[in-house]
Amino acid sequence: MSILSWDDFEDDEPKQAAQAHQPAPVEPKKTNDSQVVSDAKQSSQNVAATQSAGTYTARSTNPTDSLARASHALENLDVAPGLEELEMGAQRVQVDDKAMINCRADLNQLVPFKYEWAWQKYLDGCANHWMPQEVNMNHDIALWKSENGLTEDERTIVMRSLGFFSTADSLVANNLVLAIYRHITNPECRQYILRQAFEEAIHTHAYQYCIESLGMDEGEVFNMYREVPSVARKAAWGLKYTQSLCDPTFHTGTPENDQILLRNLIAFYCVLEGIFFYCGFSQILSMGRRNKMNGVAEQFQYILRDESMHLNFGIDMINQIKIENPHLWTAEFQEEIIQMILEGTMLEIEYARDTMPRGVLGMNAAMMEEYLKFICNRRLAQLGLPEQFAGVNNPFQWMSEMMDLRKEKNFFETRVTDYQTGGALSW
Repeated sequence: MSILSWDDFEDDEPKQAAQAHQPAPVEPKKTNDSQVVSDAKQSSQNVAATQSAGTYTARSTNPTDSLARASHALENLDVAPGLEELEMGAQRVQVDDKAMINCRADLNQLVPFKYEWAWQKYLDGCANHWMPQEVNMNHDIALWKSENGLTEDERTIVMRSLGFFSTADSLVANNLVLAIYRHITNPECRQYILRQAFEEAIHTHAYQYCIESLGMDEGEVFNMYREVPSVARKAAWGLKYTQSLCDPTFHTGTPENDQILLRNLIAFYCVLEGIFFYCGFSQILSMGRRNKMNGVAEQFQYILRDESMHLNFGIDMINQIKIENPHLWTAEFQEEIIQMILEGTMLEIEYARDTMPRGVLGMNAAMMEEYLKFICNRRLAQLGLPEQFAGVNNPFQWMSEMMDLRKEKNFFETRVTDYQTGGALSW
């Protein structure tokens, strides 16, 4: 059955008249294969002669010409681009051939796995898929539009959080795609990095969804990292660690360049995702605990769960690189990493003071400072480095519960943030 077009509704007489003047169809002339190849070569020579004479000729759509070009391209096909030192007929990849960086094994061969933890983290990430539109924002919209719904300090916290995170997750995604993925030479780790990049896109989508739902000035929020000093300094600190890695001429393989990559991984996983997120997240989640901005808080809880997985993966990857390349972990480099993490902590404390000039939501800047020092100590310990703040404790134990424990929720009020896809559930 054919699809009707507007031509089918025209008068039949003009169509019949036109058909009467059409020539009879011509049967295609049969040719043998050798003749086709001969004609193709002749046609190719004619095209080359015309171009060498300086005359521009539109590329022919003749099948014979197309066949000639295809044949010519295949004759010059290089069968091993991207395989580096491997040659056709080389042995299959063995587990011991794999390494985190500077590996010459075929990156296209996913198995056999060497780092089972990386593959398991990829599966865990896929099991916890979510989308921003699934979260009901009606309560938040009514509260945001109400004159007495939120205090000015609470509004500042929401604006600052969306302003920083909407940019931060884009920075992380760009770093993953443009820098880290290219230099990590293990396919199962790359598989997780691809999943992480997708999750960063979902996070950016979630912030945009919150901003649009609340009717905020999108230009103001998305440009906050250029206009608000405490936000701008955090973004600038992260950006400086991607500059050299994003250079297409940059390659690992020397101790200096390998340390540049390791420095980038620590900056983004341990500081940007491991420290810079904690002040804003604890502020927004504290709102949710007080039945304020429940939709935004629920999305942040989803994101916090994802970011916790990103952080754990990044630390495992960093420590594996250290194990395989102990010459990189020099005393001088360790001192530099300690300073980096301290710088990140100080920037986040500065951000806390800016967003909480007064006590709000059962917390204040002094409590947040102690919390961030506690987080700083944890990041250092996870890298095998000495803690820098003695005697600090976690004043927000409920944050650990949100990250580490599964919470029961009323399905009629909200979704469960530990929700998993059906294929991953154990019955």
